[in-house]
Amino acid sequence: MAVLLECISVIIRTHTIHNKYPGGWVAFLQIVPNKTLCYDDEITRVGFMTPMDVEAFVKQLQKIGFSFLHPEFEDDLVVVDQYMGPTRPCTWLEIGKNQIDDEGHEVDSCRLTGSKIIELYTPVNWINKKNRNPTYNFIANEEVNSRLIFLRNENGTDVFLDKITGKDVFIGRTIK
Repeated sequence: MAVLLECISVIIRTHTIHNKYPGGWVAFLQIVPNKTLCYDDEITRVGFMTPMDVEAFVKQLQKIGFSFLHPEFEDDLVVVDQYMGPTRPCTWLEIGKNQIDDEGHEVDSCRLTGSKIIELYTPVNWINKKNRNPTYNFIANEEVNSRLIFLRNENGTDVFLDKITGKDVFIGRTIK
């Protein structure tokens, strides 16, 4: 597989960005709202920690003509939740795992269907947390309101108290 999948990922075919985004790749880079961008020659990924931030980014792309959840033709992008998978079937995307070390540790990843790319592309300065529990800090949307107490925002990161663990939970945000 080729591109890292973490949290909630917006996946776009790279050629679609070059051909459809006004100003092409360089202009697209200006609207990426965080440091989760990673890409190969075929697909591009931007990651988010909350559905609201995903929705804002997708709506921004839809306003300029990118299709998403279109009833009649293939979408230009797909949203993939690390735990739940794609928001709907996508024929142009394969989801799998990439081994990241000699000890057999793997991470979720995706690539263009039929691609021969096997190298894993990750965001700049990405740190693999291979020793963490796969459900580390995952709280289902339906549990957020009953489980988390908002404490503060620190430089674009919302800080909550988890009533179950008694620990702080940090959620990076791209919208205010």
